[in-house]
Parts: sequence; C-alpha cells; structure tokens
Amino acid sequence: MTRTTAAIVGWAHSPFGKLEDPDVESLIGRVAGEALAHAGIGTDDVDFITVGTYNNGFSRQGFEASLVGTAVPELAHVPAVHLENACATGSAALNAALDFIESGRGRIALVVGAEKMTATPTAEVGEILLSACYRREEAAVDAGFAGIFGKIAAHYFQRHGDRSAELAMIAAKNHENGVRNPFAHMRKDFGFDFCNTVSDKNPLVAGPLRRTDCSLVSDGAAALVVADAETAAGLARTVAIRARVQANDFLPLSRRDPIAFDGAHRAWKVGLATAGLTIDDLDLVETHDCFTVAEMIEYEAMGLAAPGEGWKVAREGATRRGGRLPVNLSGGLKSRGHPIGATGVSQHVMAAMQLAGEAGDMQLDGASLAGVFNMGGAAVASYVSILERTR
Repeated sequence: MTRTTAAIVGWAHSPFGKLEDPDVESLIGRVAGEALAHAGIGTDDVDFITVGTYNNGFSRQGFEASLVGTAVPELAHVPAVHLENACATGSAALNAALDFIESGRGRIALVVGAEKMTATPTAEVGEILLSACYRREEAAVDAGFAGIFGKIAAHYFQRHGDRSAELAMIAAKNHENGVRNPFAHMRKDFGFDFCNTVSDKNPLVAGPLRRTDCSLVSDGAAALVVADAETAAGLARTVAIRARVQANDFLPLSRRDPIAFDGAHRAWKVGLATAGLTIDDLDLVETHDCFTVAEMIEYEAMGLAAPGEGWKVAREGATRRGGRLPVNLSGGLKSRGHPIGATGVSQHVMAAMQLAGEAGDMQLDGASLAGVFNMGGAAVASYVSILERTR
C-alpha cells in the first residue's frame, strides 16, 4: 500500500438538527458551492463528484448523484456518482473521490454527504435503519438499530461488568464538547449525573442503553474538496491524508464476537502502520459514537485499551479535552448529530478544521495529526483515515 498523494483543500458544513430544508437536494445546495469557495476553486475546475446518501426509504427520490447539478447548475455536466455503505456512506464517498484523484484521472473532486431524516416518522426511521443489519436474523429486534447496540452493550456488561457509569461519562464528555460546536444538533451540557440516571427525560431505550447513550436523528450535509498534491500546493490550505484504510467483517452478529470490533481493530492497525505512527502520536480522534458503547469498544479497537478495558479509558478521563487523546472534540455523533450520509464527511471536516487551525471554540492548540474512524452497521464496514496538517 502506498501513501496517498491527495489532500483535503476545502470544506463546508451545514448545521445538523431538525432543519427547514425540505430535501436532500436543498441540503446539497447548502454545502457544495460553499466548499468550493472555501478551497478557492471554481466550478469549472471540478473533475469528479461523489455523493454519499443512505436513503433506503428516507426519500422516494433516488439517483442522488444527479442532485448536485440540480442544486448547483454549473456542476450539471461534471461526472458524478452516488455511494452508499450504511453509516460509513460518507467515508465511502470520500474514498471513491480519492481513488479518482490518485488514479490520475483528474485533479480536483468534490465530496458531498447529506441526509434528510427528521421528516420521516420515528417508527419508520427505526425500520429504515434496520436495513443496515442482517435482517434475516436481526430484523425482529426491539427498538430498531438501538436494539442491536443494546444487545452489544448487554454482551459487554455480561463479560466485563456493568459499565453504565462509564457510558454516561462518554455521553457527558461528548455533550460538553458539543457546546463548543456551532454546527451541533444538541448544544447542551447535560452533565454526568443526568446521563447516568434513568428518568422520564432519560429513559431506557434498548437493553442497558439510555436515551443519552444514543445518537440523534438529524438532517444535515457536509462537503470536502480534495485535490492532487501539485494542485493542492497552490491553494490556501492543505490537509494531507497520510493513510486511509477500509476493513470489513461479517454482517450477521451471529458469525463473530459482537463486542470485539475486529474489523475496526484491523483498520486502525493497518492505518497507523501505513502512516508510520502509533496511537500516541495522534493529537485527536473523531470516532463513530452512534451509541456510547460503540465509542467505548472503539477505544479498544484503536489501541487505547486492552480488550474489555475500554471502560477504564472513560473512567480515567483520557479522552477528554486535555487528556491523553481527546476524542470527539466536535461532540461526536452523540451531540453533533448523525445524518447518516453526511456523518463520515462531517467527521473529516471536523478533523481538518482542527488541523488547519479553523475550529473556532473547538480548537485544540497545536493539533497536527488526527485520526478519523467511521463505521457502517455494527462495525461491519470500518474506515480509518490519518490526517496531517501540512500547510
């Protein structure tokens, strides 16, 4: 595997939440042109477009790649494709754009991730999201995809003790961080006690998971502009992609250890090795906390803790701002929100903002290396990117 020669040179991000935008087309229109302007690139310079949307029933409008040209007419004749890979859809779109650039087929690509979820009734949202599990065995689970992760949490607790308090620590950390993020869906610091207490406002949702352990149903969009090294050298900012890896695992939970996240571990191991780094070299990580138990197990997958000891990382505060490795300074999916197709793109935007020194109140001083982990399904499709500030 060779090191990439492409770089992130611009981005844009809509607010996440329950937005007035009526559809994915309008959300794409929010960010596509803005990302190009941020990069200092005109529409005539774009060689390729990738669009990440999950859809699967959120909208009757498919063929989402064509919507970029509808929202931004100047881009109507640029080749565009749609990518979908469950909750890792945004990272799949980014990787396809990087493949295009690195193959030498073009110099500049636009990546857009978007999803409109809140117009869909809550019961239908759960049913749509279950299409990211192995329906033959798992479709009957209560509470939709939260039920899948509720079972994962229950397995973890059976093996390693009740870690509800540590999950509450992760939730409280991410909500505290989200207060600093102007794009976040939920900008409220709930505190540990609220997150750790079952109440009318924080009921159990699935298994041991409370409402504060679950990410939000959100609308939103994010975009990235990527360019080859020669083109990037003449632009205002360059965030190099030092490594990028995808690893997959079995879709049915019955065919693997549900709390091992082996695919995620493989992706992190190869990604760090490709970059010539260890986890301790990173300044921050944006990770996929669709549920707090996912973030806890991801600590183990990325090498911050031994298997079964991710809860210790939460308890020690190692991933808080100022800790050993700050995780989800943006608030993560838990606070920022989780519009499925936009999430992977958003994570890369948040990390790139930090490395470029453009993160505002979220900024971590001196950040130069960042990791991004985005997964589709219950750790089925795992993507790791290592980003580096170069200019």
